[in-house]
Amino acid sequence: MEPAQRERTPFSDIDGLPTEMSTMVLDALIEMGRHPEIRRVRRAGFDALRPALGARLLDAGSGNGDVARELAAEVGPRGEVIALDQSAALTAAAIAQHDDSNVDYVTGDVTALDLPDDSVDGVWCERVLQHVEDPDRAIAELRRVTRPGGRICLVDTDWESLLFDGMPTKLQKTLMTYVGGHFLPPGRDMGRTLRRRLVAAGLNSLTATPVTCLFGSPDSAGVVLPMVNPRVPADAWHTPPALRDEWLTEVAAAGARGDFLAVLTIWVVAGTV
Repeated sequence: MEPAQRERTPFSDIDGLPTEMSTMVLDALIEMGRHPEIRRVRRAGFDALRPALGARLLDAGSGNGDVARELAAEVGPRGEVIALDQSAALTAAAIAQHDDSNVDYVTGDVTALDLPDDSVDGVWCERVLQHVEDPDRAIAELRRVTRPGGRICLVDTDWESLLFDGMPTKLQKTLMTYVGGHFLPPGRDMGRTLRRRLVAAGLNSLTATPVTCLFGSPDSAGVVLPMVNPRVPADAWHTPPALRDEWLTEVAAAGARGDFLAVLTIWVVAGTV
């Protein structure tokens, strides 16, 4: 959701999308945030970040602001959360959903933060770096604005861990050669590289937790995985129509048999400045 991105997925340039697609992406973010597996990932992240009462936190790449509002509840009325996102549309959506929590919604670039050095007590950055052209520059910025002793928690996906069962393997491989560059971001291995990146940035007291998300039905998987969601417009697939139709038919058949399975690992990595 940040600038300096390759234009490969709808999340790379939400403000540049047609209205219909932009609305679909906004709705998808809300739905994802409610998914039990994403909730499980976020619980692991909160445990790693350890937000304290009265803290000033940055949510870098805050989307519709749902995590920022949860963080605000953790830091209490004397704390503060800066919810920053590159997308003006997402920032507007976040403001529209605002409650009475102490959250300040702003637009900004995670690779060039308009914040002073040592100005926040901790940072949350979820599924953002996979889209960023220079993730290490972004991490350097997150480190710069975090006070000594503050925690930085990075949450990101290892898309190369994505596996399916219940559908023909050859068909899956063929499909992914087409949709990988459109449905999946450029930083497909980002999740498993986070620990190395924080080591290089000089953080200590590192924790690294792989959370394997399990989706036992096409409906559940489709919330997070666009390539099994029939609601995604056909022109977003960039595949021969027959291939898309064959794949979705096999997905539906596996769901009807009850043997559909998708697994994806999302990493939660945190360290202290």
